[in-house]
Amino acid sequence: MFDKGIAVVTATHRGVETAIKIQKALDLAKLNSTVYAPKKYSQNGVVAIDKKLNDFTKDIYKAYDSIVAVMSTSITIRAVAPLLDSKLNDPAVIGVDASGKFVISLLAGQLGGANDLTHIIAQGINAIPVITTASDMLGKQSVNELAKNLHLKIENRESLAAVNSAIINGDRVVVVVVGDAKIPSNAIGAYEVRTARNGNEALDFINNFDAGIIIRREPIALSKFTKPFSILKTCMVVVGLTASKEATKDNIVQAVDVALEKVHVPLSRVQAFATVDNQEESQAMTDAAAKLHISLEFLSADEKQAANPDSLADKEASERKISSGGYVEHAALALAGANAKLILKRTKLEGVIVAIAEAE
Repeated sequence: MFDKGIAVVTATHRGVETAIKIQKALDLAKLNSTVYAPKKYSQNGVVAIDKKLNDFTKDIYKAYDSIVAVMSTSITIRAVAPLLDSKLNDPAVIGVDASGKFVISLLAGQLGGANDLTHIIAQGINAIPVITTASDMLGKQSVNELAKNLHLKIENRESLAAVNSAIINGDRVVVVVVGDAKIPSNAIGAYEVRTARNGNEALDFINNFDAGIIIRREPIALSKFTKPFSILKTCMVVVGLTASKEATKDNIVQAVDVALEKVHVPLSRVQAFATVDNQEESQAMTDAAAKLHISLEFLSADEKQAANPDSLADKEASERKISSGGYVEHAALALAGANAKLILKRTKLEGVIVAIAEAE
């Protein structure tokens, strides 16, 4: 998320000061951002706006994953209102007052990540986060959030209105895990959870509740349903790895565990470990993969180039030395497939560098 970057836009001198603080907070969170302000307020590192705000907003609306507007909420709403498309396509829009006291999630709070970004910015500039999404207020994850946090694909989006409405209204909603699908039990939250052998058994559970959420890995047949339900499909996960000569088997195992925990993915959902071919002599790497019962794939330079460069944390990663971990993202993305994306950018842990990619 936020691979296209974040635009921090302001219209006043005081707003520029707050915008720069926001950019520093985003830097600490390893999120790329650009600050924009009218030419008379621009300074080093701040890009000048040379047109009317509404025209400028139109230019950047689809160019960034998020727009952080450091200005009055009314100005922000008037600027983005003509551009609204759908919750599936709109960027995350966040409002911040010029003095930096409040950070408000305005648009695409769940699917677009505005709620999460609101908390990151608020913590970084010591402000008060304002989240008004109904399910968040109730302390329950919506279907959208559950899918995003557990890296699941929503298969029947037409169900979202009915199921999320049931969640918001406090109705009884059950999560049913079908077959060999795996999810971390501590990531479900306040929902009741059931396990089912097949789709019809899952519907039997859901028909005893007001609504349901089905999590599956393999295709399932469904019939005789009377209650609304959403279907979430687990995605394929590949872990990219490199390790220093000093790293031990236990270092690698621990690094994998920590990395997977960061993204709420159980080990059982990992399809393979991907690494570079110069790691073939690493006994620690081989032993760690064997201990975790995950296949270890060694990729050549040509195979690594199959990765989508737009998904990389650093477009110049391919030019880095292997010891710096520049290839772990390439390896994970290449093995995961053409439509893969990073869910964990390269992270260094005890002499081990890890990146995680997922694909539908």
